[in-house]
Amino acid sequence: MNRSPHGLNRRAATVLLAAAAALSPWAAQAQGTPEAPRVKLETSAGDIVIELYPDKAPKTVANFLQYVRDKHYEGTIFHRVIDSFMIQGGGYDTRYNEKPTRAPLRHEGREALAAGGPRNVVGTVAMARTSDPHSASAQFFINTKDNAFLDPTLIPPGDPVPKFEFQGRVYENVPRASLERSPQLFGYTVFGKVVSGMDVVKKIESVKTGAGGPFPSDVPRTPVVIKSATLIKE
Repeated sequence: MNRSPHGLNRRAATVLLAAAAALSPWAAQAQGTPEAPRVKLETSAGDIVIELYPDKAPKTVANFLQYVRDKHYEGTIFHRVIDSFMIQGGGYDTRYNEKPTRAPLRHEGREALAAGGPRNVVGTVAMARTSDPHSASAQFFINTKDNAFLDPTLIPPGDPVPKFEFQGRVYENVPRASLERSPQLFGYTVFGKVVSGMDVVKKIESVKTGAGGPFPSDVPRTPVVIKSATLIKE
């Protein structure tokens, strides 16, 4: 069956196809690429807008957006604030009750970094977790300085890995599986960055802190509340 366009001979079709191919880069440029989703955190200290990177950390971004859609973050506080380090929130209400969460998330920090994702530098947003790399759920933190020691460690090729350096020490002929399972090498998954309201982040960072609820330190004496979290661009 002839699948050429109606009434178009082969030569004319070839010319049109060649023209379309030549124009395709310009067409793609005109159409643009899909913009990254953004979430606005309305806090008692001001608004913070976070741009997310689903192309680098898709599962982490999807997890965060689901909590946003579920209105999980409304009424939660920044419960851990450390000057020249980071501000952390999204897990506790103003009475220091921990909010229920879904099942924890599989860590994808290495995949994100290998895909060209950002590191833990000023303004980036990462998932908080326990010592278990796969324990992140809803809590997140915003880096207020460059925190390279929080970055995931990429494992060189080979099994065993011929040479591996970590924290100033060199290891040779290490079984790959032992490196891939080592909790110290997972780091923290960066999945977004503050694009507006970094002055608000710095304002939160500078508040006076002390003991609060179950925490012996680093809790803002005047609660910093997330009033709402809204997806403003998808």
